[in-house]
Amino acid sequence: MSEALLLACPHCRAMNRVQRARLDDAPSCGKCKQSLFTGAPIDLTSANYDAIVSRSELPVVVDFWASWCGPCKMMAPIFGQVAGELEPRMRFAKLDTEAEQALAGRFGIRSIPTLIVLQRGKEVARQAGAMQASQLKQWLTPHLA
Repeated sequence: MSEALLLACPHCRAMNRVQRARLDDAPSCGKCKQSLFTGAPIDLTSANYDAIVSRSELPVVVDFWASWCGPCKMMAPIFGQVAGELEPRMRFAKLDTEAEQALAGRFGIRSIPTLIVLQRGKEVARQAGAMQASQLKQWLTPHLA
């Protein structure tokens, strides 16, 4: 029997237990019945941060960005593309540093875009600056579940 992981639903934030071997089987939420994986980054806020990042057992890569940032705008479609390719072995989330200043401040964000890989809420890797898709995938590979 494979290991079970706790995952938060990106829609209702309910915690779901999913067998690691079944991650590729398009699991849905036991509460709201929506897909646990959307193939797109989740908008991270102070309201959903704890469920999506701290309580979920899947690694989460967070893109810290702002709407006025040119490199962030260039990175957004690349981040979305890689999210579609690497989910469900990793969660992808975006945090607007202007809208969520307190949350961004907890991570000491000094430049954007900054990408941080979190495992059970703890930072395991950080990279500042925009990357191409191949660079991003290479950087994330050691952290995939």
